[in-house]
Amino acid sequence: MDNLQLQQKDREKEIAQLEDFIKSDIDARELKRAIAVRMALSGKIYHEISNILGVSNFFIGYWKKQFTTKGIAGIKLGHKGSKWYLTAQQNTEVIDWLKNKEYCNLDELVTYLDGEFGVIYTSKQSYYKFFYRQKLVEKKLKKPILNLIKNW
Repeated sequence: MDNLQLQQKDREKEIAQLEDFIKSDIDARELKRAIAVRMALSGKIYHEISNILGVSNFFIGYWKKQFTTKGIAGIKLGHKGSKWYLTAQQNTEVIDWLKNKEYCNLDELVTYLDGEFGVIYTSKQSYYKFFYRQKLVEKKLKKPILNLIKNW
């Protein structure tokens, strides 16, 4: 096997590694980095990648170099901060949990979200909006809370 074939196999492994990372539950910034690097490794020109993703050529080159030297860890966020929202998967889990309840006490929801996912909203309105967005308001909350939500 010659050097060119080895380089091609290495590139295919790197692209496969990026594909797995892209399919995982990652931050949007990490996703953009990974897609830019994958496209660059696949042979797309930087100008084309730049137009598709709305990033600079510097962005592409920088993150490609980070990936080349550090692997997936090079394109991950260094600091993620505190968790303040639910992922799509977690959101689905909460909906399933709520659907199995006849009604939900707000304190019960707060306890569940904190205990299961480490998410604590600073405002009660965030919890009410969660119910409202999930179209579970009439079914899950008692009338006084329902009126409060509809009037805000």
